[in-house]
Amino acid sequence: MDLTNPLSVRSEAPGDGRPLAPGPLVLASASRTRRRLLDQAGIAYLADAPDLDEGVLRAAARHRGEDAETAATALAAAKAVAISERRPDAVVIGADQILECDGRWFEKPNELDAARAALLALRDRRHRLISAVAVAQGGHCCWRHVDVATMTMRPFSQAFLSHYLETAAGDALDTVAGYRYEGPGVQLFSATDGDIFTILGLPLLALFAYLREQGVLLD
Repeated sequence: MDLTNPLSVRSEAPGDGRPLAPGPLVLASASRTRRRLLDQAGIAYLADAPDLDEGVLRAAARHRGEDAETAATALAAAKAVAISERRPDAVVIGADQILECDGRWFEKPNELDAARAALLALRDRRHRLISAVAVAQGGHCCWRHVDVATMTMRPFSQAFLSHYLETAAGDALDTVAGYRYEGPGVQLFSATDGDIFTILGLPLLALFAYLREQGVLLD
């Protein structure tokens, strides 16, 4: 992988199609939510987060004029490839999620004031969660998938927002745009349209179907 431009892995879309060899399953992520999803599904895996600056990579994607689906898919592949280069025998899962509202991409807030500003910007509006997943082995992206969920925030009051930020401060600073949907953040919403695993940042059903096809999981 070209480390001067990790998103160059996008040229392999939708993956190079090569079959997977038997090997340990590795999740290329530090995300608590993604680890919990695999744990709850009863999947045996190792976790090894790549040393990539996701903010820089997303900014580069925006500078090149890429849409959120392209960028999320490329980032998921870049993470998987980065780990598979140092664990060549492993079957490595990479994932990425971008929150997009009217062309703006939201990042994790670095302080509560930033979380408040992000949530106010999304209040009473619809936004998209673009979740991508990729599988790599031996430094090559073998498969990738992207899905989109649409989220509608309700017109919550300033009092509710203050209460939310006071009681869920950890979630607000650890999630994109300041909410964790599988926690108190669900109270921010009036409607959602999409797969729950896409909302949580790891499209499990498509991933598991591919891993069963490749013999990594039992069919």
